[in-house]
Amino acid sequence: MTAAATALLFERTFGGAPAAIASAPARVNLIGEHTDYNGGEVLPIAIARRTYVAVRPNGRDEWRAASATQEGVGSFAAVRPQRSGQWWDYVAGVVNELAAAGRRVPACDVAVWSDVPAGAGLSSSAALEVAVGAALAELPGGTRSARAIAGDAWRAEVEFVGVQCGIMDQFASALARAGHALHVWCDTAAVEHVPMGDAVLIFDTAVPRSLRASAFNTRRAECEQALALLRARYPELANLAQAEPEQIREAVLPEPAASRALHVSEETRRVRRAVGDLKEGRELDGGLLLASHDSLRRLYECSSPELDWFVERAMRAPGVRGARLTGAGWGGCAIAVGDEEALAASAPELEREYALAFGRAPRIWLTRAEDGARAEACDSRPAAKLSSPA
Repeated sequence: MTAAATALLFERTFGGAPAAIASAPARVNLIGEHTDYNGGEVLPIAIARRTYVAVRPNGRDEWRAASATQEGVGSFAAVRPQRSGQWWDYVAGVVNELAAAGRRVPACDVAVWSDVPAGAGLSSSAALEVAVGAALAELPGGTRSARAIAGDAWRAEVEFVGVQCGIMDQFASALARAGHALHVWCDTAAVEHVPMGDAVLIFDTAVPRSLRASAFNTRRAECEQALALLRARYPELANLAQAEPEQIREAVLPEPAASRALHVSEETRRVRRAVGDLKEGRELDGGLLLASHDSLRRLYECSSPELDWFVERAMRAPGVRGARLTGAGWGGCAIAVGDEEALAASAPELEREYALAFGRAPRIWLTRAEDGARAEACDSRPAAKLSSPA
């Protein structure tokens, strides 16, 4: 999908050209799952699949929003928008956050084009939220840093849409850099770009899931319970990821709190090992990915038969070093890393065998680390980069 297609959708829906267009990518998390909302560390990359958003002030007292994948035009109030349960809540949430920060923008018409599959675990919602923020930042007086856009988008998801996620998805979409993974400390929001040259095979199981309807919020509550119990013994713990595996074992927590806590602790330490390898010029350790998937399957209980099938089958392909689910789980996507030619060669057989096993066709992409959010060319204006993180 391109900025030109987005501009055409805008013109056909609202008449005339948009005032600004921006885009933001989907992401895959290389390692560090369910650690972000527990104060841990994560290591995502942006991928080539992007969401494009075109905007133009409309002079009305309401916003209007159209999507290439949805019928009709949605709308919400310019002042104090309310959650509707519709896809444009992600747009309204960003608008609401900007207003809360004292940065009220005029009501706009909004058109959305995207090739990010919804429900696949690639963070389609964050790509939309960040693209909306980046587009609005291009309007007169709307200047906003990439970091600020990421924060607005995260608060929109948590406080307006109501998904209690961590900061990883929005930060990756806004701040990622081509050829690098984004190491994020989720307790402090500090980031660093780590060289990452590996090719990554993304395997969409075509099993959709919604964080609003999944066990995501249940898992978060279980982690909060685990932290409260651990603090009774270790009051200095700032968050669950800070707890050492030995502390968790010695505390003898009840299940499932013990399993959830152990996953978070060990997963954060796997991220640190992966970052250390990449900084020293080594390849991403496939063994860390396999250990991560096993933990997500056994301790966090968020895998699925389809995801487990992919990991087991991918590891039989020559040249594949490691594989794991990516995203929250319960369906969606998995990844594999290894030799690029080997990954590409394995795709047709994986597709055929998966369809035979599960009766549905997967979607498969080969990607590398791509850039985060950016302004796009609009009305003969050249494309521009967002201001650097503040």
